[in-house]
Amino acid sequence: MRMRGEIAYTKEGENEKEVGKDADLEEEKMVAQRRYTVAAVGGGFSPPSTMKVVVVGYALTSKKVKSFLQPKLEGLARNKGILFVAIDHSKPLSDQGPFDIVLHKLSGKEWRHILEVVGVWPTPFMLTNEKHHSFQVDYRQTHPNVTVLDPPDAIQHVYNRQSMLQDVADLNLSDSHGKVGVPKQLVIKKDPSSIPDAVNKTGLRLPIVAKPLVAKSHELSLAYDEFSLQNLEPPLVLQEFINHGGVLFKVYIVGEAIKVVRRFSLPDVSKRELSKNAGVYRFPRVSCAAASADEADLDPCVAELPPRPLLERLARELRQRLGLRLFNLDIIREHGTRDHYYVIDINYFPGYGKMPEYEHIFTDFLLSLVKSK
Repeated sequence: MRMRGEIAYTKEGENEKEVGKDADLEEEKMVAQRRYTVAAVGGGFSPPSTMKVVVVGYALTSKKVKSFLQPKLEGLARNKGILFVAIDHSKPLSDQGPFDIVLHKLSGKEWRHILEVVGVWPTPFMLTNEKHHSFQVDYRQTHPNVTVLDPPDAIQHVYNRQSMLQDVADLNLSDSHGKVGVPKQLVIKKDPSSIPDAVNKTGLRLPIVAKPLVAKSHELSLAYDEFSLQNLEPPLVLQEFINHGGVLFKVYIVGEAIKVVRRFSLPDVSKRELSKNAGVYRFPRVSCAAASADEADLDPCVAELPPRPLLERLARELRQRLGLRLFNLDIIREHGTRDHYYVIDINYFPGYGKMPEYEHIFTDFLLSLVKSK
């Protein structure tokens, strides 16, 4: 039985497989179109005589499929004429579809290879000796009408915590609504014994947050003294810990849409605590492990969301600089201030299933991509 529009293939020859694939996809399109028409008529609307089904090919981990492609999203998508189809990782992407949008969150050489098309370049040299010369072309070049969310190179940029926050630092955003920066940080790539000297030379203040250099793990550590950091395994990014009232703001960005939620974070560290404690404390996943802070009884100075105009400007600038349309920002407000904010992390294609009203926001976004072509 096929789930979520996955394409079934037989093993009885390439021709039969291709015919089966095309027939299945056309059948899925027709079913989606009939559902849309029935829903429209039942709701008192006059459906268009011809309605284009938007086909979204997705390449996601099984964990991401479960959290993102929830029944409510799929049901709403069907009613809006959007069809999700699983991409077959054993075939070149150019042999599948046709897709209107490719949605992916995979990494590694295998997936990068799927995004490439291998073909034969007809040169005059080939006409004389009939030798074939293979070449590789990016899928986006051969399929310019397909929107790929998002460019692999742009995704890799935010997987590296050394380069991730550089665009925020370069932006140096400051206006009447507030100031946005990044914590002072240091990258340790090899020798952990060099950490104490490096911390002193850079002038990083304690306590210090340590994170893996590659942002594929949400684990972090909080160090009360620089010598304990020698127990951690590089490559690492070390950031100054900034007191922020124990609350961070997750700013979800879907195209031009922005949604902000509060999450509990690490508690503030007083000077007294810092003087009495030592060692490194590990946290597997801070903001997601705790419950939402949206309904908590918080100090208004801590709970107040960042100004909307400031977030809109920040999101607009980072969409352009990062080349991404699906990401979120972890933002904190320095405790004791009203308008000093820090971006401490950027995540590509985050857990949108935890974002309120994500089904409507995401389906509207997908439709807007097709309409803008």
